[in-house]
Amino acid sequence: MSEHWSGEGPRYGKTIKVDNGLKAKSKRGDIGATWWSRRFIEVLESFGMGGRLTRGRNYARQGQVLSLSLSTSMVIALVQGSRPTPYKVRIAIKAFTTPEWQRIEHALAGKALYAAKLLAGEMPPDIETLFADLGLQLFPSSSRELTMDCTCPDWEVPCKHLAATCYLLAESFDSDPFEIFAWRGRSRDDLLERLRMLRGASTRAVAAREEAPPLTKCLDTFWQKQTATSLNLGDPTAVVRVDAVLDQLDAVPITVRRSNLVDLLRPAYLALQPGD
Repeated sequence: MSEHWSGEGPRYGKTIKVDNGLKAKSKRGDIGATWWSRRFIEVLESFGMGGRLTRGRNYARQGQVLSLSLSTSMVIALVQGSRPTPYKVRIAIKAFTTPEWQRIEHALAGKALYAAKLLAGEMPPDIETLFADLGLQLFPSSSRELTMDCTCPDWEVPCKHLAATCYLLAESFDSDPFEIFAWRGRSRDDLLERLRMLRGASTRAVAAREEAPPLTKCLDTFWQKQTATSLNLGDPTAVVRVDAVLDQLDAVPITVRRSNLVDLLRPAYLALQPGD
């Protein structure tokens, strides 16, 4: 795509070649080695950007992109065109909100295989289904979710500078699928820390349930006096009263002949206290 010229001022011609730019790894054919990077390109093409994206493929392979950085919601790149000053490219997407990320993290933590695949540098193949079940989309579902702009004079969006950036962005997803999550608002470290915390809490809860014997296994000792040692309460000399459970109840709004229900039950519990 040639630079547009209004007839005023200098007209720039051939693209200024770059020696040390960022080059796409793919030398021919489609760009994107993994299903998730190809999915990203497919999504962009589904917005009617296919022909325009193609015009940026050579730019990506020639190394015309000087730099590319990704942060929450925003990708910024510098692309060398036919003018001396590189063009500044921005591609923005809406980040998930904090409540949305909390739902995502709980869903991911519930599937150990997902965390294992991500740590191995792979995106779980059915992860889009997980997001869909939460009413969310990992990849943008419409062009309205993306904001693209470039400082070049071309009026088409995406121009070849934006398209070249999209291709290199897809390849960055190849190398690290966590980049997709970072673009949506969660860095790799933050997401893994949250998953570790949630998985740890789940494991401790399961372990606690497994340690407690079922009621059917301890009916003969259920009402016996227990010490703090057996309950792991710290002081082995402290005897737990059999009516202590009544003190843990929330206030019961029931009275019998003006007496509180808990007070009426306490003598019955104390009567079960075995003799010392």
